[in-house]
Amino acid sequence: MALDGCGVVCKYILLVFNIIFAVVGLAFLGLGLWLRFSENTRAIFSVAELNSSAFVIGVTVLIALGSVMLIVVVFGDYGACNEKKSALQVFSVLLFLLAIAEFVVGALAYSNRGKVGEKLGEFYMSLYSLYVNSQDPAIGVTLTFIHNSLHCCGMTGVHLIEMVKQTCPKPDGIMEHIVMPNCPVTIVTVFDSRAPLVMGIFIGTGALLIVALICSGVINSQLQRASSSPQYIILNPSTSSLAAPQPYPQHVTVSNNSFPDQDPVVFTPLSVVNIPVAQA
Repeated sequence: MALDGCGVVCKYILLVFNIIFAVVGLAFLGLGLWLRFSENTRAIFSVAELNSSAFVIGVTVLIALGSVMLIVVVFGDYGACNEKKSALQVFSVLLFLLAIAEFVVGALAYSNRGKVGEKLGEFYMSLYSLYVNSQDPAIGVTLTFIHNSLHCCGMTGVHLIEMVKQTCPKPDGIMEHIVMPNCPVTIVTVFDSRAPLVMGIFIGTGALLIVALICSGVINSQLQRASSSPQYIILNPSTSSLAAPQPYPQHVTVSNNSFPDQDPVVFTPLSVVNIPVAQA
């Protein structure tokens, strides 16, 4: 192993980071593929007029983001576990690009929080309509997660007429047994009021990527230093072949048949240098 204490710590930090990254990437990719190829949603992607809808864009982003995250994990795990410089260099480049994208997307989401909130509301309404028509379990799980995260219920919020009330959270008070906040308005309001928090999440995620990038750089530098340093042979008393070298012949005579008139050249070998024996 060519890593010292700091390099070993960075190695295990990268392993934990890659495990978390892999779980999130698989979740994004699995949900995106389910929504893309499910029998109830596949037809949406074949309609040209809906190619620019929030639902299609959202599903495409999930698939692309999940795929990129898994590619990053492959290079990161291979480079950290096997201590491969080339894989760590590719991993570092991908992390740098993802970190820049996190900062840019966070800044754009904050500056255009009104439009982003409306797009998210449209995405929710697309999921809602698909679930009402198909009762797809994957969409139902997604709606349940949104409802519990934002504490809202469907398009109306009224339990008596709400068609997806089985995915709604438990009411907190007496009034919420009758009516709860509806989700499209809640999404726009929450995103607008918590835009600094959303931006902080993007920046925090980018900072974690930078930490992983620093760890990758530390490991890469140590591997580079180890490969460029001279290699030493550690001898012990049992290494007889090197500790007691065989004597050389006293003289070596070289004759040159091409020039018979010249005197032969006699080479006197150098004396054997005593090699210090290093204890293992």
